Amino acid sequence: MVDIRDLAERIWNGEVSTQEVHPVGWRQPEGQEIAPGLLYYKGIASANTIDTGDGLVMLDTGAINDTLPLHAEVRKWRPEAPLRAAVFSHHHVDHIFGMGPFEQEAQAKGWGRPLVYGHEALAWHFDRYKRSRGWNTAINRRQFAIDLPQFQWQEHYRYADVTYKDRLTFTCGDLTFELNHARGETEDATWTWIPERKLLSPGDLFIYAVPNAGNPQKVQRYSGEWAAALRRMAALGAEIMLSGHGLPIFGADRIRMALLDSAELLDSIESQVLALMNTGCTLDRVIHEVEFPKHLLDKPYLRPVYDDPQFLVRNVWRLYGGWYDGEPDNLLPAPRAEQAREWVALAGGLDRVLERAAALKAEGNLRMACHLVEYAVIAEPGSQQAHELRADVYGARAALQESSMARNILNHAALASAQGKRDLAGDY
Repeated sequence: MVDIRDLAERIWNGEVSTQEVHPVGWRQPEGQEIAPGLLYYKGIASANTIDTGDGLVMLDTGAINDTLPLHAEVRKWRPEAPLRAAVFSHHHVDHIFGMGPFEQEAQAKGWGRPLVYGHEALAWHFDRYKRSRGWNTAINRRQFAIDLPQFQWQEHYRYADVTYKDRLTFTCGDLTFELNHARGETEDATWTWIPERKLLSPGDLFIYAVPNAGNPQKVQRYSGEWAAALRRMAALGAEIMLSGHGLPIFGADRIRMALLDSAELLDSIESQVLALMNTGCTLDRVIHEVEFPKHLLDKPYLRPVYDDPQFLVRNVWRLYGGWYDGEPDNLLPAPRAEQAREWVALAGGLDRVLERAAALKAEGNLRMACHLVEYAVIAEPGSQQAHELRADVYGARAALQESSMARNILNHAALASAQGKRDLAGDY
């Protein structure tokens, strides 16, 4: 078993990269006591269990595939301590599916049913998931490169027993759990502070990577408010921080630095986007003119290994400016297929377009090659030659992406063309 404290030290020092130990992709489904009375478990997200002296409290409870392994690890660590409560940091499915076995054993042993705490907006988002189950099935197949036609988004959720709006404090055993609301990756985010242990659990407000404030297929994110919450956390003097994804951070100075650097990155992107928007310019200009602070992206805990910083720009635009990109021809557009056929015809036909796209790929201009080959496939969806080049171009571009989110979506397009389609999740 990997020693979590040692690995955390090596990642902080840059000896191991977050490409190798990816905050989302790396799992260690074996519990490890990383401080007295604190069990760390890393599935897709982290799930952490606190021994309060009078039962257990969990800070997030893992994804559906963590349900049984997490329960087994907790019971290996504390065989007879009942689970008193769990805090859901937000509604995302990699954080909320571990309650079942604990509730079943509580009923069997006559223990009280454990309570779930969460923000009041949790329920709305669980209901949203149910209403948009097909959509969430499709977008997550793309984002996580799930090539399984039978994959379906979850349908049933454990709703919170106790909800709050701004702040809520509860006690269990010798410990105080201070729950604080923030809008960041989600609008229902909860970060938890346990003052007696100087323990901070930010949920996905800190993931050991560029904050997931962009995600191109997901609902609105809130960079400015997120940065403000990080600064509030930084002022607490935490000595252990349990990242929502990735490794814990140990030591007050390191924690403060990581939180403030993350806040600075978010503020830099948002302020630049707003400065450009305030000139009345288009989204295209904003996307290509915002500069990302290299001194921050070089930090081991802010590498863009999951979300791409350019995606954050688009989310700030969406928050302040809506969906219109400032291009008048896009306001009431012709169908994209009609546009593609017209451009291909103007170029002199499909062969000319494919020839130019291949040349651009050979020159290393994969960004432009993607545009041309996409039009070719839209205009001639039955062309095997167009799909072969599309698979080649997108595969090559995917290989250059540091962001796993961008890499997976581009690879999904390549895989689809290998099967003669533009998209597998949408089946077209």
